[in-house]
Amino acid sequence: MSWQRNSKREQTVLLPIIYNGLSNIFFIFAGMNYLIVGLGNIGKEYEDTRHNIGFMVVDEAAKQAGATWSLLKLAYYTEFKQRGRNVYMIKPTTFMNLSGKAVNYWMQQLKVPLENVLVVVDDLAIPFGSLRIKPKGSAAGHNGLRSIEATCGGQNYPRLRFGIGDNYPKGRQVDYVLGPFDQDEQKDLPGLIDHSVKMIQSFVNIGIELTMTNLNSK
Repeated sequence: MSWQRNSKREQTVLLPIIYNGLSNIFFIFAGMNYLIVGLGNIGKEYEDTRHNIGFMVVDEAAKQAGATWSLLKLAYYTEFKQRGRNVYMIKPTTFMNLSGKAVNYWMQQLKVPLENVLVVVDDLAIPFGSLRIKPKGSAAGHNGLRSIEATCGGQNYPRLRFGIGDNYPKGRQVDYVLGPFDQDEQKDLPGLIDHSVKMIQSFVNIGIELTMTNLNSK
């Protein structure tokens, strides 16, 4: 026995689940499920680099929620409740260029609609110190976003853009994004990461439009 309602407003899926031989009906409200994705690369050599700011932000979000990470299929995974909503977070272990594989897998597993997926990503196009959440957009040359776009059904997913600036010599972009934040940036980093966590919390609590109005910076 199963029911499904496709209302965009409710996005409610009702599924029967067999557990210990008994048929119980669990109501999974997809509109109350959120998947937060921090982009980065796995490995000691990538820790604390600009390209791994997505990992840093979701690590702090998990810490503030009292959640711990587990290594599961294609990603480090954690979850917690926030105001009655289910918040799931992942750090893909696929490396950046295949991030979409992990995002698509966990979206399907957790029954999270695309508009409830928030990707935290480094952005060369905006200056360091700028934090901007937006409901959709192009990959703008970012390999992680390009993979998600190709695998998960287009550009209509929210993303939190963490500005890292483009202060590098011509031809040195790879070295720049895979390098550490400089000393001046490191002083501001904790406050910016904390503000990013507030943006994630706001996205879950009140939605993207009000979060854009209230918390986008520069």
